[in-house]
Amino acid sequence: MAVLKEGSKAPVFKAVDQNGKPISLNDFKGKKVILYFYPKDDTPGCTAQACNLKDNYSALIKKGFQVVGVSTDSVASHKKFEEKFELPFPLVSDEDKKIVDKYNLWGEKKFMGRTYMGTTRTTFLIDETGKIVKIIAKPDTKNHTEEILAAWAELG
Repeated sequence: MAVLKEGSKAPVFKAVDQNGKPISLNDFKGKKVILYFYPKDDTPGCTAQACNLKDNYSALIKKGFQVVGVSTDSVASHKKFEEKFELPFPLVSDEDKKIVDKYNLWGEKKFMGRTYMGTTRTTFLIDETGKIVKIIAKPDTKNHTEEILAAWAELG
């Protein structure tokens, strides 16, 4: 699998969201997409990131963005996470790891001296044509919206 770069076409995927509704990247053609990958529902960093996007959601929508979260958690886990924090955007369930594999985000991680396999937290900003225009590796979970808006502003 080739490494994705800014300027690459975003890999298309089909899966289901927290409501069991089919969702595809193709559903967002003609729109700017914030596609963010996160390791696990209801953990401190992932909650901070999701809530930062939720708290700024109306501003993101006004600027023409669609927000889509992806993790390898189950539909049921995503539903609990969405309800607990009143998240207004789709959370894609990627239990079979097909999407994280397409985006090259499944790999070895280290935490508190322990090594394990997991999803690398990364956000892809995708333009209306489906092209990746910015990759935010290691996003600042508490200030993610600000990072996104600054990145889009730099793009002109």
